[in-house]
Amino acid sequence: MTSQLTALVTGATSGIGAEFARQLAALRYNLVIVARDEARLVSLATELTDTHGISVEVLAADLLDETQIATVEGRLRDTSAPVDYLVNNAGFGLKGDFDENTMDAELAQFDILSRVPLRLTHAALEQMLPRKTGTILTVSSIAGLAGLGSYSAAKAWSIVFARWANPHYRSRGVTFTALAPGFVRTEFHERINVTRESMAPDWLWLDTPFLVRRALRDAARGRAVSIPSVRYRVIARAARVFTPVVAAAVAQRSRRHGR
Repeated sequence: MTSQLTALVTGATSGIGAEFARQLAALRYNLVIVARDEARLVSLATELTDTHGISVEVLAADLLDETQIATVEGRLRDTSAPVDYLVNNAGFGLKGDFDENTMDAELAQFDILSRVPLRLTHAALEQMLPRKTGTILTVSSIAGLAGLGSYSAAKAWSIVFARWANPHYRSRGVTFTALAPGFVRTEFHERINVTRESMAPDWLWLDTPFLVRRALRDAARGRAVSIPSVRYRVIARAARVFTPVVAAAVAQRSRRHGR
């Protein structure tokens, strides 16, 4: 790994995105970190530069804003300082059922989970394919493997796409991985004042460092879908084949309360 490689991470200021930024920095990637909160981006950039001696480019952007996502697309297309590794991590979920949410809210959820990674992936490919190198990793969810509502459907996009794109583009030097976690310990739940104990038993929770290490390892091995831990691989198999109540409950809770 050389310091000349560059990774772009969306939703980089907290949780899974921040951990991706830290672990990629430890692997000597230069970074482009993207999120809405510029102050938090600058703080993270300072931390990573001081710790790892890499360069970090801050790109404050609301990916649901047409002008601002176009700026990120432009950065991904830039051949003078090409991005070698794209992590599509930005996302959120809605608490209510489909009929309880406004259409504006549903469209925003669909856009951030499906349309945004589609656009950023397409932009990255424009400079990756001519160079015959690149990795695109999109954070999906175990919910994407179960047919439960609009969140599940939107998360399924990245899994289905990676399963097609990975073998399709591998011979041209670009690999695709969809990460499908379940319950992950992040600051998300504290922000919405929800206790983890009320959502799922302790054995179902994953730590972000472990999750990201597994995702990076699976992507390096060229796997189209990364499902962390044996417990979630069992749940994923059940969701695909049997769709029992336990798999449905995990996916539904994941949709309502985060990845």
